Amino acid sequence: MSEENCKYKRILVTSALPYANGPIHIGHLAGVYVPSDIYVRYQRLKHRDVLHICGSDEHGVAITMKARKEGVTPQDIIDKYHELNKKAFEDFGISFDIYSRTSSQVHTETSQEIFKTLYNKGVFVEKTSKQYYDEEAKQFLADRYITGTCPHCGNPNAYGDQCEKCGTSLDPTDLIDPKSAISGSQLVLKETKHWYMPLEKYQEFLEKWILQDHKNWKVNVYGQCKSWLDQGLQPRAVSRDLDWGIPVPVEGADGKVLYVWFDAPIGYISFTKQLTPEWEKYWKSDECKLVHFIGKDNIVFHCIVFPSILKAEGSYILPDNVPANEFLNLESDKISTSRNWAVWLHEYNEDFPNKQDVLRYVLTANAPETKDNDFSWKDFQQRNNSELVAVLGNFVNRTLLLTDKYFDGYVPQPGELSSADKEALEEIVKIKQEVEKSIENYRFREALNNAMGLGRLGNKYITEQEPWKVIKTDKERVKTILYVNLQITAAISTVLEPFIPFSMKKLREFLNLDNLIDWDTISSAEILKPQHKLNKSSLLFEPITDEIVQAQIDKLNRTKVENQKKEFQPKAQKTLISFDDFQKCDIRTATILEAEKVAKTNKLLKLTVDTGIDKRTLVSGIAEHYDPKDIVGRKILMIVNLEPRKIKGIESKGMILCAEGSDGSLHFLNPDSELENGCQIG
Repeated sequence: MSEENCKYKRILVTSALPYANGPIHIGHLAGVYVPSDIYVRYQRLKHRDVLHICGSDEHGVAITMKARKEGVTPQDIIDKYHELNKKAFEDFGISFDIYSRTSSQVHTETSQEIFKTLYNKGVFVEKTSKQYYDEEAKQFLADRYITGTCPHCGNPNAYGDQCEKCGTSLDPTDLIDPKSAISGSQLVLKETKHWYMPLEKYQEFLEKWILQDHKNWKVNVYGQCKSWLDQGLQPRAVSRDLDWGIPVPVEGADGKVLYVWFDAPIGYISFTKQLTPEWEKYWKSDECKLVHFIGKDNIVFHCIVFPSILKAEGSYILPDNVPANEFLNLESDKISTSRNWAVWLHEYNEDFPNKQDVLRYVLTANAPETKDNDFSWKDFQQRNNSELVAVLGNFVNRTLLLTDKYFDGYVPQPGELSSADKEALEEIVKIKQEVEKSIENYRFREALNNAMGLGRLGNKYITEQEPWKVIKTDKERVKTILYVNLQITAAISTVLEPFIPFSMKKLREFLNLDNLIDWDTISSAEILKPQHKLNKSSLLFEPITDEIVQAQIDKLNRTKVENQKKEFQPKAQKTLISFDDFQKCDIRTATILEAEKVAKTNKLLKLTVDTGIDKRTLVSGIAEHYDPKDIVGRKILMIVNLEPRKIKGIESKGMILCAEGSDGSLHFLNPDSELENGCQIG
């Protein structure tokens, strides 16, 4: 056991509760669930008492907005997405000990119990403030139910908490001309009473606990916490006016529920209660290590707000670490649920059956641990084909096929070990120790790269030893070579288990191993005994073709086009002109006779056109939108009486009329093809 863990008898791992208002996407996986699963699987291989807790976050405005949009009840929404996400996690191999939900009775009771404990202690501050009220709907509105014009970018559809166009955080009172998203009516400010957590009273405690006692936290986590503390903490409401959520359990709180940020992290406690009657030894004992895996948008809640609540309650342990990741982008664009710009987990499981490990591998190798990172389908393909197939799969395949060919699938009895043999076996232990150190310090990209070192070690060793050549002169030596290869292969089946568990299960079937090899069993001593019989093997990984990847890229491109159409807003009308001004423009039908690119430019085409009154040359900036060979013979509309202008040394006499699409593309305005050239418009 590492020095960090030696003082703990148990480890409690929580993964951020996903909102049950939509499916899980790769950003969620890379930020939270793949790293937490790697960590937990590793701890199990070490035979540590570890629990992995997660479940659906089923309260809050996001749920009610989704229900209203789809014309169903909030219960319909949470039932749908809880089951969808639970199955998607299971299919993907995320090994939760429990995946529960915050709509359970146990969670309601636990949340209310903690609220009442703090209420009875006099922790909360009651405050009356003015909030926006929809008189037509007869209810106070949460920030997301308020829309208006963003004061920063002019977006007319900004929400009361954020403008999704420019990304600026907002307060409802910042909006220009705020309206109700429910009824569309104007809003009034009305007084309402709520309970607040006075975070400023825990400032000194948090400064010592975080800034002094937990300097080992990840830089991004520590930095964000320090920024909040440097600004000075402010009271935060723990209740709100809403008809969906856990009722505030005190008199005079009719129509008020617990704010979702208050009840959601308590889910970690209530879910543990549901899992085991011994839940207190995980939550109320200093012998347990608590680790929260979250995304960066949840840092303040898990490092400042929730610890303040637990500190005020007085009987719960605080997190030892909060290894939050940054965000993952998709094809150089921000992942967005509202724009459907994502790779959804349940769809991936359908499109790539039996390839869950490929995505686990890629998301770990490219994890946004210290900064935002990007996922692309081409990188996905390249990492599978050049790393999983060409490195790891290649070594395993060669080793098992040669063992079957030369020794009928039995682990051979080695002879005297050479220095190269000993070095290879000793390297297994070094690599395992490097992986262990990286995982214990929450550096999962580094851990995976170190673990893949076993594949690189095996390929280097077998290539240098050349058993396919040595077999012709020294079969006994080949026994030793393949014996060493098989020890590396057996080590791979355990060391890479936390990262790619499905593939390692398959490898253990090849090796005829009924159970996982314990982590601490991996040493320079033998793992597979001589005369152990192997099973028949097949390819561990398969190449991913260009066609498969292109289908996913095409799918995203269709989404991009759909979004551009939805988001399209016509440009403002130009300054008014008189009818006489319009009549000065001579717009006529014409036909393109010749087209060619203008040398040393990317945007310009040189066109010869028949205007009906003459044949003339135009220079047009449409080269990025039209191939010259595709537009010869096309009917167009053009202005023929513009003053000639020299462009790149070519005299251009006129202008083609085009419309700009929502995606920035240009399109000819096509007259009826039966019209003769030279017909005037207007």
